[in-house]
Amino acid sequence: MNRAALIQSVIGLGPSWEARPGWFEQHPAALNRPPETLVAIDIEPEASLAPPRQDAVTSPQPDVPLVPPPGVDIAPPVLPPLPQVQASPLLEWDALERAVRDCRDCRLCQTRTQTVFGRGNKQARWLLIGEAPGEQEDKQGQPFVGRAGQLLDNMLSATGLDRDRDVYIANVLKCRPPGNRNPSGDEIATCQNYLIQQIRHIQPTLILALGRFAAQTLLQTEKGIGQLRGKLHSYQDIPLIVSYHPAYLLRNQPDKHKAWQDLIFAKKTFGRLSAD
Repeated sequence: MNRAALIQSVIGLGPSWEARPGWFEQHPAALNRPPETLVAIDIEPEASLAPPRQDAVTSPQPDVPLVPPPGVDIAPPVLPPLPQVQASPLLEWDALERAVRDCRDCRLCQTRTQTVFGRGNKQARWLLIGEAPGEQEDKQGQPFVGRAGQLLDNMLSATGLDRDRDVYIANVLKCRPPGNRNPSGDEIATCQNYLIQQIRHIQPTLILALGRFAAQTLLQTEKGIGQLRGKLHSYQDIPLIVSYHPAYLLRNQPDKHKAWQDLIFAKKTFGRLSAD
């Protein structure tokens, strides 16, 4: 097995010819998707990207929204514009954690098991931001601990990143929406000051926004992932790259290769930023 095939096998990518011809093109999400213009990305494997061996993922299926059945036309919800949040006095890290743990500022406090603050190295140069806790995250109080988290771990390892040492992982929302439904605009607006303070503490070199809600919240845009990925954006003068959420990739296998391209793009971008 050559190097590229080994890396793809670690993150669950099969050869591109395994997908049934025309299957993904006829998917309702693809039929409703506007034309995309992507920036070409050089994904030639680098010497530093040799992945470690990973055990097969066997944990239970996460509680995530299902793809609509064929023939059902369901347009994705569009986030309303969020109100601008004035910068609050920066809390100490421990005080910020307590504020999140005790927060009762929106209705999600009534249904959560516990809040999910984040995890990793708070001095890391990479900051990964997802959408909201899922069922397993709500139970364990840590982000990305289910099957989606294991996929993310494998992808990070394949690029030479350790999730506990090299990155910090947080979510836009600190509480799980019931049934893993989409976050609402008012919930995001209420919770975003916590994320802003985390970013101010960490001061990352690069932000990787995972999923549409994280990208739209940080970039204050209604554009979809297809229009945002493959480009270098900026949040508060911090370079930002957009990619798919791992939970989405578990349901949409053909886009795993695109997510791998995004990680290679992020790795190369980080290398240039670190050299400046």
